[in-house]
Amino acid sequence: MKKQIKLIFPAAFAAALFALPRVHGASANAAATNAPAPTATSTKPTNAMTALFGDPVIAKGNGFEIKRSELDEVMVGLKSAAIARGQVIPQARLAQIESQMLSRLIQVQLLFQKATAADKADGVKKAGLQIAALLERAGSQEALDRQLKALGMTPDELRSKVTQETTAQAVLTRELNATATDTEATNFYADHPAEFEQPEMVNVRHIILMTMDPVTQAPLTMEQQQNKHKRAEDILKRARAGEDFAVLAKQYSEDPNAKDDNNEMILVRGNPRIPAEIETAAFSLTNNQISDVIVTSTSYGILKLLSKTPAKKVEYSTMADKIKDYLIQQKTEKLAPAYLDKLQKDANVQILDADLKAAAAAAAATANAPAETPEK
Repeated sequence: MKKQIKLIFPAAFAAALFALPRVHGASANAAATNAPAPTATSTKPTNAMTALFGDPVIAKGNGFEIKRSELDEVMVGLKSAAIARGQVIPQARLAQIESQMLSRLIQVQLLFQKATAADKADGVKKAGLQIAALLERAGSQEALDRQLKALGMTPDELRSKVTQETTAQAVLTRELNATATDTEATNFYADHPAEFEQPEMVNVRHIILMTMDPVTQAPLTMEQQQNKHKRAEDILKRARAGEDFAVLAKQYSEDPNAKDDNNEMILVRGNPRIPAEIETAAFSLTNNQISDVIVTSTSYGILKLLSKTPAKKVEYSTMADKIKDYLIQQKTEKLAPAYLDKLQKDANVQILDADLKAAAAAAAATANAPAETPEK
C-alpha cells in the first residue's frame, strides 16, 4: 500500500519522533503492567517559568490531573521536531495547537483508566513493531539516537511514548468494537490495485562530495567547487581501476548520515526527494557498474550499483494484517469523536487554565458549526 500504509501507524511515528510528541508521563513498564494510568505528578518542571511560578494544574477529571509542565514538554518536543524539519510553527497557531495537545493528553489519561491487561500487552507488542520500523528507517541505532537527541528525547522516552500511544489505541479500538473481516480486507485489496504496486528499486553504494557549506548551506566558491570536481574525477579513476569502492566511500564520502549504512542506500523510482540526476544515473546502471561523476545542485556524486529489484505487485498474504489495521483505523477515527466526547463528560473533565479553556471552546464551536452550503 502506498498512501494507506503511511496512515496505519500515525500515533507513534508522527507523534513520538517526527511530528507531534503527544504523550508524556508514564514509563513503558507502566503501560505494560496493570499499573494505573500515568499522572502528571510524574512530570518535572521543564522551564524557568515553572521553576519561578510553580507547576499549576491546568486540567483535571475523575482520577487524574495534568500540570502545566506536562503540556510545556509536549510543546517543546513539537517545536523541536518542527525545527528539525526546517519549519517554524506560526505564533498565531500556538494557542490552537496547545489546546489540541492538551485534549490529546486528556484522552490518553481517560483511555488508560480503561486499559485491560490485554490492551497493555497489545500496546507493548505494537510499540515494539513500530520502534523496529523506526530503527530500520534510520539505518542503525546510532543514527536513530542522533535523531532522537535532536528532538531532546532518549530511546527510553521514545519507547514510553510509543507504548502509551499504542496502548491507548488498543483501548479505543476495543471500546468501539472496531474490527475488519477477511472479506473486507480482500475487497479493499481488489479495489485498490495501484496501492499495492511496489516500484522498481536499486541498492547502491555512493560517494558524495558536497558543493555547499554544511552549516550555512551557502554554495562553495567556484575554485572550491572545481577542486571538489577534480577530486571526484580522481576517485572515479581509482574505483574503475579496481580499488575497493567501499573503502573509497568510507574515506572520501562527505555524507555523514551514510556512514552508519556503509554508504549504501536503497532508491525507489519516482521518489520526489531523490535528485533527478541521481535517479537517472542509478537506474541506468547494470550490476556492479560504476557511474560517471553526477553533478547536482549541492554535490558531486559517484554511484556503484549493488543490486536491482524490478517493479512488482505486493502479494495479498503479506499485506493482509496491514490492510485490516488500516480498515480498523478508519472505523475507529469515524466513531472516536462521539465516544471521546462522552468519555470526557462522564469523567467531569475541567480545563482550569483560562486561555486553554477559551481555545478549547473555540475549537468545539468550530467543530460543531454546520457546514456552509454553496449558493445556487
